[in-house]
Amino acid sequence: MGNKNWKNARKQGCLELKKDKFYIFCEGEKTEPLYFEGFKNVIENNPVYKNTILLEIEPCATDTLRVLKKAEEYVKRNHITDGQIWCVYDKDSFPKDHFNAVEERIMMLNQQSSKLQYFSAWSNECIEIWFILHFDNYVSNNHRSEYINYLNKKLKSFGLNGYRKNSSDIFSILNNQGNPKLAIRYAKRLINENNHKPSADIAPGTKVYDLVERLSQYLPESLKNKYI
Repeated sequence: MGNKNWKNARKQGCLELKKDKFYIFCEGEKTEPLYFEGFKNVIENNPVYKNTILLEIEPCATDTLRVLKKAEEYVKRNHITDGQIWCVYDKDSFPKDHFNAVEERIMMLNQQSSKLQYFSAWSNECIEIWFILHFDNYVSNNHRSEYINYLNKKLKSFGLNGYRKNSSDIFSILNNQGNPKLAIRYAKRLINENNHKPSADIAPGTKVYDLVERLSQYLPESLKNKYI
């Protein structure tokens, strides 16, 4: 076996030893991946869990249904048979039927295997609503430009430079200046108050909290307390 093949086999063997596997496919190319990279960096430096969890983040730079399609292609190409496949995407201005179709497709895929399960972590209309909930119980259905304006003012009030999409430090900002535990509570409330509606009609709303709650289980105790 050549040196390259040996390394690949060794890497594959290490991956198979990971008990919990998360594959996160993000619609955005930077904003969402950078946020979840914050979790990945902290978790992989946590000696308690770093050898038991696999956390892969894939920027897709595409929209709703195509995020799920890329996730399915990735699973097939890499022969993945177990783990959690997460699709992180925004409503933005995409048609309602496209937005709702992702969850419909996920329900069908999850009937095929109990070991390999797909999940949606959508935001309506954008992930910035999830960021805002770290500071306020925001319930106004506004355009994403208003959400960005809110975050810009809020972060400047802390003496920061304001909010920038594609910020590499958004994870630490939300942990230090915001309240993740309240964000989870507020996000759940938005969903529960509209649980009879399809996701495209829950505005504002976000299911990002579902993925965040699961990842927070692997954080160091000092940081986990901010979430649980």
